[in-house]
Amino acid sequence: MNKHLVVALAYDRLCTFEFGCVVELFALERPELGVDWYDFKVCAVEPGPIRAAGGITLQAPYEPGLLALADTIVIPGWRDADEPPPPALLEAIRAAHARGARLCSICSGVFVLAAAGVLDHKRATTHWRYTERLARRHPRVIVRPDDLYVDEGQVITSAGSAAGIDMLLHLVRRDHGARVGNLVAQRLVVAPHREGGQAQFLPRPMAPGERGRLSGLMEWLRAHPAEAHTVKSMAGRAAMSPRTLQRRFQEATGMGPVEWLTRERVALVKDLLETADIPLAQVAQRAGFGSEESLRHHFRRLAATSPGAYRRRFSGPA
Repeated sequence: MNKHLVVALAYDRLCTFEFGCVVELFALERPELGVDWYDFKVCAVEPGPIRAAGGITLQAPYEPGLLALADTIVIPGWRDADEPPPPALLEAIRAAHARGARLCSICSGVFVLAAAGVLDHKRATTHWRYTERLARRHPRVIVRPDDLYVDEGQVITSAGSAAGIDMLLHLVRRDHGARVGNLVAQRLVVAPHREGGQAQFLPRPMAPGERGRLSGLMEWLRAHPAEAHTVKSMAGRAAMSPRTLQRRFQEATGMGPVEWLTRERVALVKDLLETADIPLAQVAQRAGFGSEESLRHHFRRLAATSPGAYRRRFSGPA
């Protein structure tokens, strides 16, 4: 069985940080994970040598024809949001999309996907500096200006720079499960999971005291998921009014405290389904859902599969 082939695009005036993130995630061998890791290759959009940010020059080993074989294509930014991508590249992107390849962009790379038409009538995001330009130039794209990343199944887009790491880890979790995603994040020394719906930035900075209370509440909730929590009880623990708590959660995460907690519980369920051979009713109790019915409802809503199907796919030796 062939490995999943990830191809990263390289182009003149390459965005070095975004490109480096893709290389770090997919190019390194990771035998300690015990899974069939990716095959990774770099494809040059145009003849080299390729100039990259910071005065670096690189020579990509593969030509655009490789895109016809890729399972996942990653566009690590684009050199100029106002510069139309080469027609041959857009044609290759459309062909890859038509045959079912997964297409991903970081930051301004979304303009390549939008120009190819594969984002028409789909949700997408990019760096907050570019969201208005994207919406104006491509009105068929449903622009999500605040999201860190947006997963539309076959097409996944992310906001600027570091949000690309969140998106790439999300892909690893999709492909190999939460346990492997957490281990890769641990090796990268980054947070294991940030939801795509989290806000790119805070509209209004929080006072140091509020920021400390909110982060303290989040850590406490993660440590006590099985307890019953309401907006009122969470607000009391954070020494805020319920209205202030709602507003601060929305600003910090892009969602209210109940939805944030539900997503944290689903993340815990994924870990338990992968690593603990216990009945689903017990999983529901540990994660704070109370019943299998509640767990199934929220898990299918957020994970787009059933707990049983997830366990069959990802359970194995830790």
